[in-house]
Amino acid sequence: MPIHDAGQLLLVGVPGPELDSDSARLFRKIQPGGFILFGRNIQSPGQLRKLLDDLRDLSDVEPILTIDQEGGRVSRLKLIGNEPPNAQQLRDRDDLELIKRHGDITGRLLRVFGFNLDLCPVLDISYDDEADNSLRGRCYGRTVPEVIAKAGAFNTGLRAAGILSCGKHFPGYSSAGMDPHHELPFLDRSREKMESEELAVFRAFTDSVDSMMIGHIAISGLDEIRRPASLSPAIVRDLLRKDMGFGGLVMTDDLDMGAILNHFGFDETMRLGLEAGNDMLMICHRVEMALAAKSAIEPLGDALCPALESVARSKARLSPPSVFTVESFQKIDAEIRELRIATLGESEADTRSPEDGKRSPVELY
Repeated sequence: MPIHDAGQLLLVGVPGPELDSDSARLFRKIQPGGFILFGRNIQSPGQLRKLLDDLRDLSDVEPILTIDQEGGRVSRLKLIGNEPPNAQQLRDRDDLELIKRHGDITGRLLRVFGFNLDLCPVLDISYDDEADNSLRGRCYGRTVPEVIAKAGAFNTGLRAAGILSCGKHFPGYSSAGMDPHHELPFLDRSREKMESEELAVFRAFTDSVDSMMIGHIAISGLDEIRRPASLSPAIVRDLLRKDMGFGGLVMTDDLDMGAILNHFGFDETMRLGLEAGNDMLMICHRVEMALAAKSAIEPLGDALCPALESVARSKARLSPPSVFTVESFQKIDAEIRELRIATLGESEADTRSPEDGKRSPVELY
């Protein structure tokens, strides 16, 4: 295994709206497997496409280029266009064709800018629509069958448009009352209860999503040592990979979240993440730590090979970007407006999520 390949196991953020010389130098040296973009990277349609083209140009291997474009408040691209309806609004509208249309529009929108993977659909069950766990408005259902049907419709539309999908947040954290962006939630929940609810949803998607994001939550019935799912071999390797048979790409949620930062050292986190069975480690905000992350995992040597092979298999399925013009973006953006009207009605279509299109200090994943 060439030592430089270790960078392929990193999914990293980008500091700003342009690729500055220091970042370009860092990324050329590390050769990350992928890049994730946020509101800080988005100013205009042309600027965004150029940034993605620049990231692609500096990569020796075609990179995964991803974003959280769910709908509602977790819609990075609402900064330059219309805000799609969120999962709960679509859920309540109860029209599978409308949800599938949302997936199709989202896929075509992302390809115009050069993205090739969308970090959705959310597969968590909404036990409480008002729970303070970062999932408000983001869940497609309140029961197992409803999530399977409605998240499945979005997933079908998205993938048909040429964008890879990601089921999140395995193994499910919507029944926890704490937000992992700030602290590690712990859930005292039996394996049997998980199997009948949260895991029943994820099992239904093991053959239809291209990747899985592992959440930061400790669940007593799944790991008796109380490790975060994202760092747990019992949950990633044994449950998701072996028991459920998931063969797609597996990535951690952002390792810069309080749920991880407050409990683990940096090098330890990187090592534990890969030893748990993840293929990619996500570092969204401390971009300057990417070189240290690569140095931390390189000593694992041949143990990295399964993850590298998984990343390579996923990259073989990436679709190329669509031809970009401002007009092509505007046409799809108008479709998002029509989708809002069809979902919410004319009178509510101009009501945006609480952030009102502004860059939030804490961007949800």
